[in-house]
Amino acid sequence: MQIFYALTGQRFPGWTMTDLLPVMPRYETYKDSGVAWIGEIPEHWKIYNLGILLEPSSIKNKPHLPLLSITREQGVIQRDIDNQEENHNYIPDDLRNYKCLLKGQFGMNKMKAWQGSYGVSEFTGIVSPAYYVFSFIKKIIPGYFNTAIRSRLYISFFGCASDGVRIGQWDLSKTRMKSIPFLVPPLEEQTTIANFLDRKTAKIDQAIAIKEKQIQLLKERKQILIQNAVTKGLDPNVPMADSGVEWIGQIPAHWQVKRAKYLFIEVDERSATGKEELLSISHMTGVTPRSEKNVNMFMAEDYTGSKTCRKNDLVFNIMWAWMGALGVSDRSGIVSSSYGIFRQQKEGQFNSNYLEFLLKTTKYIEHYNKVSTGLHSSRLRFYGHMFFNMKISFPDRKEQNQIVTHIQTQSAKIDQAIAIQEQMIEKLKEYKATLINAAVTGKIKVPNPAGNKVVA
Repeated sequence: MQIFYALTGQRFPGWTMTDLLPVMPRYETYKDSGVAWIGEIPEHWKIYNLGILLEPSSIKNKPHLPLLSITREQGVIQRDIDNQEENHNYIPDDLRNYKCLLKGQFGMNKMKAWQGSYGVSEFTGIVSPAYYVFSFIKKIIPGYFNTAIRSRLYISFFGCASDGVRIGQWDLSKTRMKSIPFLVPPLEEQTTIANFLDRKTAKIDQAIAIKEKQIQLLKERKQILIQNAVTKGLDPNVPMADSGVEWIGQIPAHWQVKRAKYLFIEVDERSATGKEELLSISHMTGVTPRSEKNVNMFMAEDYTGSKTCRKNDLVFNIMWAWMGALGVSDRSGIVSSSYGIFRQQKEGQFNSNYLEFLLKTTKYIEHYNKVSTGLHSSRLRFYGHMFFNMKISFPDRKEQNQIVTHIQTQSAKIDQAIAIQEQMIEKLKEYKATLINAAVTGKIKVPNPAGNKVVA
C-alpha cells in the first residue's frame, strides 16, 4: 500500500497492495516477435497483421439506428443529435450514406487514428462514411482486442503509421492499417487478461475519480473565497446594508455603489503599425499574450488599425462576456477591434486584481447573460452601453488591497493542493497505461483465477 499511498495520498479500506499495484511474474519462455516496437513476446503467443484479423464490413445502413461517434477518450459512443453543444461537427439531414456499425465490430476514425479514435463498439448504430468499419475474421475476444488496441503502445504506432502534413490532418490508409501487427494470446488467456485489466483499471479509475472530485471541491472553495471577499469584504461582523441593486444584494454599509459610466470611459485608440504585442482575452486566463496560448486560430497578416490597450485597462470580449471573457490588462498591447476597452476615470481607484475578481464573480456573469442581446447563447453580445449602465459595488482602495492580498495568500494554498492532486492523477494514469501495456504485450503474466495458471 505504500506505493499507492505515495501516489494518491490516500488509503482505501479493504484494498491491498496486490489489488492496486500487483507485482506480477513473467512468463517462463519468450521469443523475438520480429517487430522492434513490440520486442519479446511469450513463446506460445501468436502475432498477426490486422488484415488477417479484420475484414471490412459490408452491412448496409439501416434506418432509424442511433448516430455513433468515435472519440479518443471513450472509443465508440452514442451521439445526441438534439444536443447542439455536443455536436460541433456538421450532421447532414440525409444519413443514407452513413455506415452501419454493429455491436462487437471495430470502428475507426481514420483521420484521428493517430490519437486513438477507434474501438470495438458496444452499440449498434451508424457512423460517418469516412470511418472504417471492420468485422473480426479470426476468433478473438472483443474486450481483449479493444483494451489492447487502445493501449498506449498501439496508439503510438498508429500515429507513426499515419500519413499527413501535420497533426490534425493525418490519415491512416486501409492498406497500411491492415499491415499493423497485433499480438494474439490463446482465447482463454485473452479473457483472463481482459478481466484482470477490467478489475484493476476500475480501481485506478475510482482513485482518479476521487482525486478529480477533490480538485473540483478545491476549485469551488477558491471561487467561494473570492466571491465572498470581493462582495462582502473580510470582516464578517461589519454592518451590512442593501445595495439597492437586486442582483448585488447586501454589501458592507460603508461600500459604494456606482454605475460604471461614472467610473470608466470607453477608449477606441488604434495602432498605427500593428507591431505592438498581440493580446487575447478568455474566460479562463483573462488578458494574456497570444504567444502564450496554444491556439490554432487564424492569424492576420497585418494588425494595423487594431485597438490598443494600456496597462490597467479593462478589456471585454463582447461576444464571450456572457461566460466571463474579460480581464484587466497587466501590459500595453493590441487586441481585436471587436473588443471593448474601458479605462478608469480616476486613475488608481481600483486595484486591478480586485476589479477583475469582482467582475468575474457569478453574480456579475449572470448579469452579463441577462442583459446581453442575441438569439441564443453563442450569439450574445455585451456592448459598452450595457456595461456603462451596470452598477458596481466596491470599497476604498486600501480595503481593495487588503482583500486582494487575502485572496492571493489563500488561493496560493488552494492552488498548491490542486497541483498535488493533479500530480497524483497523472501518476495513476501513467501506472494504468503501463499496466495495460505490460499485460497485452506479455511483459507480465496475468494469473488465471482458476488455479493461478495461464492457459496456453
